[in-house]
Amino acid sequence: MSTGAEAAAERPGSGPRRRDFLYIATGSVAAVGTALALWPFIDTMNPSADVTALSVVEVDLASIDVGQRVSVMWQSRPVFIVRRGPEQIAMARADDDNPRLIDPAADAERIARPEWLIVVGVCTHLGCIPLGQRAGDPRGTYGGWFCPCHGSLYDISGRVRRGPAPRNLDVPPYIFLDDTTVRIG
Repeated sequence: MSTGAEAAAERPGSGPRRRDFLYIATGSVAAVGTALALWPFIDTMNPSADVTALSVVEVDLASIDVGQRVSVMWQSRPVFIVRRGPEQIAMARADDDNPRLIDPAADAERIARPEWLIVVGVCTHLGCIPLGQRAGDPRGTYGGWFCPCHGSLYDISGRVRRGPAPRNLDVPPYIFLDDTTVRIG
C-alpha cells in the first residue's frame, strides 16, 4: 500500500518540479522589473555633465603677479590660488611648529612649490566661502582668509587659526604641468 506522497511522485509531470520552475520564473521577472524601475532613480545619483566637465581644470599661472589671489571653479567649488611673496612664505613657515594651531600641518606639507598656495575655498565648518580673495576683503590678523559666517580665521597657508572650523582649508589634488600651468583634479 502506498501513501499519497508516493502516489504523487509516481505521476509524471506533477510534483515540485513544475511548481519550482514557476516560482523561479516569477521571481526572476519580479527582480528584473524592480531593477528596471529603480534604474532611473539610481542614475540620478551620478554627477551631472557640468560637474564632470569641471573634474579637471588647467590654470595658466603666467599672468598672476606676486601677492595676487585668483579664484577658479573646480567641481562646483571655488579654488583659491595665491602667488605668495617671500614675506608670506616666511610667515607661513614661521608658524609650522606653533602649538596653538587647531589642525597642525607644516606649510611644506600643504604645497608643491613654496610660491604657490592652492586650496579649496570652502570653510571646513559649515561650507561658507571665506573672504580674502579680493583686495579690500577682511583677511584677519594672519593674512589669509576670514569666514563671515562664524568667524573662522585662516592663515596664508590655509591653516585654521581661530574659530569653529575643525580643520584647515582642503588642498585639492593638483600637479604642475610646467612652470606656468597647473592641473587641478
